[in-house]
This record gives sequence, C-alpha cells and structure tokens, in this order.
Amino acid sequence: MTEKLGLMICGHGSRNKGAVKQFAQLAEGLKTRFPDWPVEYGYLEFANPVIHDGLNKLREQGCTHVLAVPGMLFAAGHAKNDIPSVLNTYQAQHPEMRISYGRELAVDTRMVRAAGARVQEALDEAGKDVDLHDTLLMVVGRGSSDPDANSNVCKITRLLWEGMGFGWAETSYSGVTFPLVAPGLEHAAKLGYKRIIVFPYFLFTGVLVQRIYSAVDDVAARHPEIEFVKAGYLNDHPQVIDTMADRVQEILQGNNVMNCQMCKYREQVLGFEAEIGLAQESHHHHVEGLGSEAECKLCDELCTGACEKLVRAGGHHHHDHGHSHGHDHKHDHHHHHGDHTHEHDHKDDHGHHHHPYPHADHPLGPKSMNDD
Repeated sequence: MTEKLGLMICGHGSRNKGAVKQFAQLAEGLKTRFPDWPVEYGYLEFANPVIHDGLNKLREQGCTHVLAVPGMLFAAGHAKNDIPSVLNTYQAQHPEMRISYGRELAVDTRMVRAAGARVQEALDEAGKDVDLHDTLLMVVGRGSSDPDANSNVCKITRLLWEGMGFGWAETSYSGVTFPLVAPGLEHAAKLGYKRIIVFPYFLFTGVLVQRIYSAVDDVAARHPEIEFVKAGYLNDHPQVIDTMADRVQEILQGNNVMNCQMCKYREQVLGFEAEIGLAQESHHHHVEGLGSEAECKLCDELCTGACEKLVRAGGHHHHDHGHSHGHDHKHDHHHHHGDHTHEHDHKDDHGHHHHPYPHADHPLGPKSMNDD
C-alpha cells in the first residue's frame, strides 16, 4: 500500500486574534513548500481548530503518515509534553495512521538571521546617530520553567551580539522565570549605554509582546537620558518558514536531533533534579478548543495590553501562568521525535498541576509564580 503523507503544524494558541491569524499565515507559508501534501494546523488551547481537529482532517483526506511539527521556538513543556501527549492519544485511537513528531525551531542559523533582520530593521528606523558600540541589545524570551529553553534564549542573544557587534547585550524574559523585562532593563540602564534595543524573540504578537513593550515604556520614562528602541518580533519571516520546512524534512531523513542531553526529564539538570522521570501529559485539556469563548474581548487583532491592567488590579490572566503545577506520577513517558523516543509512563490521577518551579521566590521573577 502506498503511503500518503500529510503535514500537521501544532501551535500553542492564544486569546489574541492577531496571534492566531499570524500562526495561520505561517501555516499557509508552509503549504507553499509542500504543495503535494495536505497541510493542516491546530492549537493546544484557546483557539480553533485544535490539534485533534487538524489530525481528523488529514485522516479524512486519506493520510496514512502524518509529519507533525511544533510551531514553537524552543522545547519546553509544550513541545516536550503537551503536544506529544495529544499526538500519542490520537495515535492510540487511530493506529491505522502513523504520526511522527519533529523538533522545535531551536537555535538555528536561519532563525538567527531572521532575528538579526528584525533587529536591523529597528536600528535602521532609529537612525545612525548612535554608534553600535554605544548600543545595548536586550533580547527577551518567553520564559519557561525549563532551564534548557531559557538557556537557548541566552545563546540567541550571544549570537546576535557577536554577529552584529553591539557594545553589550543582556537577556530577560516575559514571565515564569527571571529576570523579567523591567528589572532586566533597569540593570541594563546602569551600564551607561546611550541606546537600548529591545527585541522580543517571539514568533507572534499577543499579550506577552505587549507586556514587553509596556515594560520598555515604563523603564524609558524613568531614564530619559537613554534612547529605548522597540524591535519587532519574528512573525512569518521567510527564514522562519525555511527552518520549519527543514524540521519536516528532518523527520523523513531520520535526522531529528532533539537535545536530550539537557532535558530535565532525562538528566540531572542543576536545580531540577526532582523532575527526572515525570510523566508526559498535556496540561491544556481545560482550555482546549474554547475558540471565540476564550478570545480577548478587550482589544481586536492588535493587543493593547488592556488585560495587563486587570492583572495589575488584582485579576488573573492565563498568560501569567505561574501556577505551581506539581505532578504526582511515576515515569516511563513516551513521545516521538522521528526515530527518537522518550519513554515515560502516564498516570492520570492528577489535577491541573505542574512541578513547582525551584526559584519561584526569586525577587526578579513574577510574583504570580507563588499564586495558584
């Protein structure tokens, strides 16, 4: 029987309509790279279609082998646990359709070129009146409870710093870990640079990008002697689409090189030893496929940060997601990365909990890490 290939692009999902629209545009860009295959996409939470729906469409189109890739920058909980859990569950329900899972975008020269292009656009717009050696670059990552993903943001920072020749560079994060953007920028402001370029290393728009820009405005108001410049995020830069297309080809070529040497679920990563062998499962069932119910009603496609005001006033917003989710499981875990698998066991007697982040009390991290 001839195998029919299909491509499934797995995203996180967002309350922001602009972010959902931009992810769909990325998926459309990939369709042009694989014109002979059915291509579908789906989200873990907040938006439709969900991943399950996309897989159903591929099955209905006769696909017998689905190549699934995470539309994510780095491998943290979503790429390592949530998406594989959804794929494994679907695979068990439909054994007639084989699903092979690819790796995240990761640290890649093409991603660095895309990032460099966004930073250069900001520099060009700002003008050449400030020398590059008098300019500090602040790269802002999403922030995760996975130190491997957080450290990859630092590597992106160094590659941009050394590649473009900035006087100095720093890394901060929008949430979950430390330092957050505001304290990171306050520290950077003490270093004496005339200009600070703030670059959100994000794929799409949304509340987190707006949170970054709002923090820039707050710190800039306190330091009028420094020029603060906001760079754009990655979006559907051609190099991003090239990288994702390559992740698909890696599955077919059997060269799916996920970095398991630094995976906190397999190795004794400093400070995260208690998480070795935790079960692989999705933490997004409670918000899967909410669609329009979950859409932010405070703004349209352009996130204005209005929801942040609610958070500051004492409300709760999901993107603050500092739930101290703790797992009570044994370990045998099973997720596919092409020919590579992790083995973890599932145990379903749990609530919506992640393992506690070991530095939730860090003074430069989000206070919401202590809340549940």
